Amino acid sequence: MNKTKGVIGILTGGGDVPGLNPAIRAVTLRAIREGYQVLGIRRGWAGLVDLVRDEKADNSDCVQVLTESRVDHAGRTGGTFLHSSRTRPSHLPKASLPDHLKDAYTSEINDVTPDVLKNLEFLNIDYLIPIGGDDTLSYAHRLHEEGVKVVAIPKTMDNDVPGTDYCIGFSTCVTRTIHLAHRLRTSAGSHERFLVIEVFGRYAGFTALLPTMAGAVDRCVIPESSFEMEHLAELLSYDRKRHTSNYAAVLVSEGAQMSHQDEMSYRDATVDQYGHRKLGGIGDRVSAELKELSPRFNNGRPVNVINQRLGYLARSGEPDAIDSIVPMAFGNLALDLILAGTSGRLVCLRNGCYNNIPIESIMGRKKVVDVQKYFDLNRLRPKYDTFLQQPLFIMTSED
Repeated sequence: MNKTKGVIGILTGGGDVPGLNPAIRAVTLRAIREGYQVLGIRRGWAGLVDLVRDEKADNSDCVQVLTESRVDHAGRTGGTFLHSSRTRPSHLPKASLPDHLKDAYTSEINDVTPDVLKNLEFLNIDYLIPIGGDDTLSYAHRLHEEGVKVVAIPKTMDNDVPGTDYCIGFSTCVTRTIHLAHRLRTSAGSHERFLVIEVFGRYAGFTALLPTMAGAVDRCVIPESSFEMEHLAELLSYDRKRHTSNYAAVLVSEGAQMSHQDEMSYRDATVDQYGHRKLGGIGDRVSAELKELSPRFNNGRPVNVINQRLGYLARSGEPDAIDSIVPMAFGNLALDLILAGTSGRLVCLRNGCYNNIPIESIMGRKKVVDVQKYFDLNRLRPKYDTFLQQPLFIMTSED
C-alpha cells in the first residue's frame, strides 16, 4: 500500500437507509485529504468474515479501495454502494461459515471474532468506522473491547439507537411516510374507507408518532403500548364521520400489539443472527378486525379497508435534505475524533448540537417513546403540549 497516515475501514450493516452513501462520501473525502487511505468493507461484517488472508486471493467481494471519484457520485444516491448484511461474527451459524473457516469452527453457532481481528490486521486498518443500528454497533462495541480503534455512526429508520437524538435515515423515513400517507388519502376518500398504513418500528414508535403529529393520519398505534382493537375502531369511525370525504387513516408500527396478542406479528419463524424474527402482518390483522368491528359504529354496515405496508418504499430512493446534511456532519465528526487519536466513541446529535459519546452508551438499554410524555393513550395520537426547548424531532431526545 502507498505511504499514508494510516488506513481507515468503513462499513454499513443492517437495513439500508437513505443517507448511508453521503456518510461514506464524507468520511472518504475528508480522510483522503487528511492523508489516509480508505477501505470500504463490503456487505457489513460479512466482508470481514469472508476475507481470505492471502495477498494472491481475490478479495474484491469483501473490500475495495475508496477514491474521491468513487464516492462523489454515490454520495448523492440512496442505499449503500458497499452493500449490507445482518451477519453477526460473534454468533455465526455453521452454514454461514466461508469455506476457508469451516475446519477451524465446527459448532452450530460460532464466534469468529479471532479471525475478524486477524483480517483487520491483514488489511492494516488503523481505525474502523461502522455505520449501523444497535445490532451492528453492538458488535462494534465488542471489537472496541478487543482493542480495535472504533468510531461509530448511528443509522436506523426507527431512530432508536440510545444516546443520540438522531440516526441516519429517520428524516427520509418520516418524509416518505407523510408524503405516501397523503397520496393514499385520495383512494381512501374516493371509496369512503379506512386507511391502514404499516410502517417501520420494531420496539420504538417514532416513525409512526412523528408523521401523525405532522398531520399525515388521524391516529397511530406504537410498540410501547398495546391497544384495544375495539377502541381503535371506535376512534376511526368517529374520525371517518367527521371527514368531508368520509374516511379515516391510522399508522401502525410493525411492532405494535393488540392487547390480546401474546407477541408481535411475524411473517414466519425464521430468526436472524441477532435473534430477530422478521416482522410483518400487524397491518393485515388491524385491517381485518377493523372491517369486522366497523358495523358496530356504522349503523350495522361494514366499512372496507385500504391496507398498505410501506416497507421498502420508505427506505428506498435518495435522501432528503436532513439525511444529506447529518451524514456529512457525522462523517466529519468521525474524522475529527480519529485526527485527535480518540476511539471507542459514537458520534451523535443531542438537543441540536453535534457531539460524541462512549460507544458503551448503546449497550443494555433501548431508546423508545416516552408514552406518558408524548402519547395520548386514550386518543391514540401524540400529545401537543411539550414543544418548548424540545429538539427538531420533538420526542426523540432522552433526558
